[in-house]
Amino acid sequence: MKTRITELFGIQHPIIQGGMHYVGFAEMAAAVSNAGGLGIITGLTQRTPELLANEIRRCREMTDKPFGVNLTFLPSLSSPDYPGYIKAIIDGGVKAVETAGNNPAKWLPALQAAGVKVIHKCTSVRHSLKAEAIGCDAVSVDGFECGGHPGEDDVPNFILLPRAAEALNIPFVASGGMADGRSLVAALALGAEGMNMGTRFIATKEAPVHDNVKRALVEASELDTRLVMRPLRNTERVLTNAAVERLLVTERERGAEVKFEDIAAEVAGVYPKVMQDGLMDAGAWSCGMVAGLIHDVPTVRELIDRIMAEAESIIGKRLAGFAAG
Repeated sequence: MKTRITELFGIQHPIIQGGMHYVGFAEMAAAVSNAGGLGIITGLTQRTPELLANEIRRCREMTDKPFGVNLTFLPSLSSPDYPGYIKAIIDGGVKAVETAGNNPAKWLPALQAAGVKVIHKCTSVRHSLKAEAIGCDAVSVDGFECGGHPGEDDVPNFILLPRAAEALNIPFVASGGMADGRSLVAALALGAEGMNMGTRFIATKEAPVHDNVKRALVEASELDTRLVMRPLRNTERVLTNAAVERLLVTERERGAEVKFEDIAAEVAGVYPKVMQDGLMDAGAWSCGMVAGLIHDVPTVRELIDRIMAEAESIIGKRLAGFAAG
């Protein structure tokens, strides 16, 4: 299946694995790339540029296909060594970067001078247009269904994707709620050139996370996510657990007076405990509503092959059948 996204990144299938904290290691990225998608290493999971450079080398040993790095630009007092991370990406020969968070304009010239294609993650049309204006090569349009940070507009993909298609000239992929061939065909029908999957890739055999995490995703329904940190305007969609429900009680009780310090125990330093140790009540971790569509734990290749076969069947048979009438 050829789209502007497959052409841009030199991949076989229009499927991108989103950057995920303590999931996007070399093993995950290489598995997705080897199966024909675009695997992504999560840059800031690596605590230093030197560690990222090593992770890129490890991934290069596992695949000869294109893969990328996610780099999230955070508003923080002690900012990560972004010049160092950019250098590690360029020196490592990586040709695709998924940026997220703050405006990446400052970092685009160095990346693009090195031949790196940049896809920026956006939760609104206005941010997507800004990404296009500053020179990003593509956009990942994140609907309200997504795991992680859906923004503050609460617009689901059935509205957001066609609006993006109306407004943008650069290609974009659909992110949020993406799980199978139906998702891919729907995304293409609404104007996207592919899809970005995060949560669905966690429930695969190669995902370097504890089996408890994969089991939780299979057992969860579409009703089992919660929105936290909404009063702080840093909304995050997470899988519910005991810590998340405690956090929500704190937010309700404190109301507009709530501060990050009030909920820090439920959100700070959580990912290693959940993803690596399998402590499912340790705190809040990102998960999309798409958990309701996750029923098994296949290999990455089985998942991607299944998605493409289902998509081609829907396009060639089901939809063609409607047109025949």
